[in-house]
Amino acid sequence: MIPSLLILSLSSIVFAAQDISFQPQHKFHLSSDHSSLNIQSPAFTSPLDITPTWTLKSTQSTLYRPRSQSAYQHARLLSLQRGQSVPVEWDQVKVTGPDLTDRHTVAQLGRMTGNAYALPGEKNWYEIDDDWSTVRSFPIGWDPSSEPGFRGHVFLTPSNTTAVLSIKGTTLTGPTSKSDKFNDNLLFSCCCARVDVTWVFKQVCGCYRKGWRCDNVCLRDALVEDSLFYSVGINLVNNLTAMYPNADIWLVGHSLGGALASLLGTTFGLPAIAFESPGELLAAQRLALPLPPSPPNSSHLPTSLAPVTHIYHTADPIPLGTCTGTLSPCSQAGYALETRCHLGKSIVYDTVGKMGWRVDVRTHTIKNVVTRLLDVEGLSWDDREGGEEGDGLEVPRARVEDGCVDCYKWEFGDYDDEGTEDDLDLDLGVGLGVEVGAL
Repeated sequence: MIPSLLILSLSSIVFAAQDISFQPQHKFHLSSDHSSLNIQSPAFTSPLDITPTWTLKSTQSTLYRPRSQSAYQHARLLSLQRGQSVPVEWDQVKVTGPDLTDRHTVAQLGRMTGNAYALPGEKNWYEIDDDWSTVRSFPIGWDPSSEPGFRGHVFLTPSNTTAVLSIKGTTLTGPTSKSDKFNDNLLFSCCCARVDVTWVFKQVCGCYRKGWRCDNVCLRDALVEDSLFYSVGINLVNNLTAMYPNADIWLVGHSLGGALASLLGTTFGLPAIAFESPGELLAAQRLALPLPPSPPNSSHLPTSLAPVTHIYHTADPIPLGTCTGTLSPCSQAGYALETRCHLGKSIVYDTVGKMGWRVDVRTHTIKNVVTRLLDVEGLSWDDREGGEEGDGLEVPRARVEDGCVDCYKWEFGDYDDEGTEDDLDLDLGVGLGVEVGAL
């Protein structure tokens, strides 16, 4: 039995906003077994010894954090492997997090997120603020001697009081693309990503049964795999918190990286910002993430109170869960991105209604989000929640996604005695739990 998916609120206790300056600080390498994080050298050099910095707005919030990560993971694995529910002790802590009502802060976090895909000096590296010079950074997981997989960057304030872990999402081609695709299809598909012929002989898991049935025990076993990026991320965050025990740690990421930031933020009780992420609520449930008990008289579903903020726009079918069906570009590329329900709250930019964008999976890229949306000044967004329209917000208000359901056509249970269905279903759209996207 999965532990109660009820969570204590990331409260809206807001104090005076602060400015925080960041800079790349160290060279990090994951060990070959992904169990440790090693510091090897300074993270950058700069002409004339000028240290590049950038400033983000911050605010303070109160959230709940597991008292012991070892106890947390023990409870999670007992639930995942044996169906046992074990209580977890939580501490109420006050943290400094990003002010997501400030457009410049959101845009800079988007640029930091985009930099998880590149090395400094490459054409897709994003400069941070006008006063940045050309820098050189040595991010996580880019060491040629390490196995390709989990990649990102760590940025720190000069005083090491705040750290930002930026996590790379999916790349279609390159050394990490195979691992990226495996994680995408395991985390965001309804049942083992039965998409196209590329997965006939090597499914991400063997849990599909005849009809619209999927075996829950099999799914839980598949999610214990060490190759899952979530497991790598746990080791990484454990190392970061050990190296900087007094630092506020923020997690950011795009697409798959955003979902991982959300899952890890929920695990450790850390602020997480996810750009254009597929729905990760189902993955959190399948990973059996223990969450704090619900506060009394809560007006929303408990999972909406996780310390996670999703940021996406209405022209991107991936976070909306509509890049599905036989003719969708996601399915044709062999990706089963079928989920749409998110943890936490969501900041949704109505780029279709407000800016006239067409629904197109090509708007999913972090480059498109940064350069065509987040960097654009002068846009105002209406606030229609219980007030006047046309309030002129520079960032849409974060809202709860109420009434969201994933994979409604599927039945999940103990179907192991029925055996697997090895033949390829010629209907490549079979098994989709959401309607065909408008692409």
